Amino acid sequence: MVFESILPIVKLIDLSSNNLWGEIPQEITNLSTLGTLNLSRNQLIGKIPQKIEAMQGLETLDLSCNHLSGPIPMSMTSITSLSHLNLSHNLLSGPIPTTNQFSTFNDPSIYEANLGICGLPLSANCTPRNNQNHKHVQDEEEDDEDGRYMTWFFISMAMGFPVGFWAICGSLALNKSWRHAYFRFFDETRDRLLVFIIVNMARLKRKIERIGVHG
Repeated sequence: MVFESILPIVKLIDLSSNNLWGEIPQEITNLSTLGTLNLSRNQLIGKIPQKIEAMQGLETLDLSCNHLSGPIPMSMTSITSLSHLNLSHNLLSGPIPTTNQFSTFNDPSIYEANLGICGLPLSANCTPRNNQNHKHVQDEEEDDEDGRYMTWFFISMAMGFPVGFWAICGSLALNKSWRHAYFRFFDETRDRLLVFIIVNMARLKRKIERIGVHG
């Protein structure tokens, strides 16, 4: 309880060189008043949390010397208090943001040793190939999201069929007037269909006989 109570007032977290591994937990972005976050020289993988923009008090961020991949989140540009940044020696890719505070990060060493990164202040231009790789990452994220939607769609269908089936059959079983109306409608539809088939078969037969006479 004491630990949870002091979290909102924590201003600095330095966990560098601790051999930490795994992804950066999304919950860390709840520390909106945190001023300094140093997770450098660990074994972190995965992407920079997309919700990092929630850390509006962040002034110093060091994620260097890990194995982070994917693009630099464009949402980071909204952290206007950010004045010191180090993302070097990772596996990041895609263009470097250029708006707000990122326009002031002119030191190439901030991004060095990320072979997939392009744009100023690096000498690597964002060629169509770089943009294509970045788009591929975004497409994969969209495909994952579409996959989740499709999963829920099929789950809804699987649940909807028995629910709908028993809703109809249950209503017919419990309500005598509905049951009679339903079967009366079914009988009338069947009779109309039989009449339609017989009439058209007769017409077809006469047409064939007429063609045979003229032939």
